[in-house]
Amino acid sequence: QVQLVESGGGLVQPGGSLRLSCVASGSIFSFNHIGWYRQAPGRERELVAVITYGGTTNYGDSVNGRFTISRDNAKNTVYLQMNNLKPEDTAEYYCNAVIATLSSRKDYWGQGTLVTVSE
Repeated sequence: QVQLVESGGGLVQPGGSLRLSCVASGSIFSFNHIGWYRQAPGRERELVAVITYGGTTNYGDSVNGRFTISRDNAKNTVYLQMNNLKPEDTAEYYCNAVIATLSSRKDYWGQGTLVTVSE
């Protein structure tokens, strides 16, 4: 059973920074890709950033240039460095990992960590 545990959320002022961590229960190389989604109250869950098995990264338009996803293979951990945070970044942030084959796809989700950007 795959488990993903997020940490690092909190309250930060606009313009500030936070780093989120997601620790996987197994090797992150067992996933096709792993990354972050977020969901604000009353809004749909949206992609923040993802990193593939091969190391390719992809970012949501609203965070591109401000957020950076990275991984530490030895620690089975994926990070999300968030800089120049804005109030609209306020959301619950979820770690997501995918194992996919030609005929199936399985998504795994963490429990979420809350990020609040406010004065």
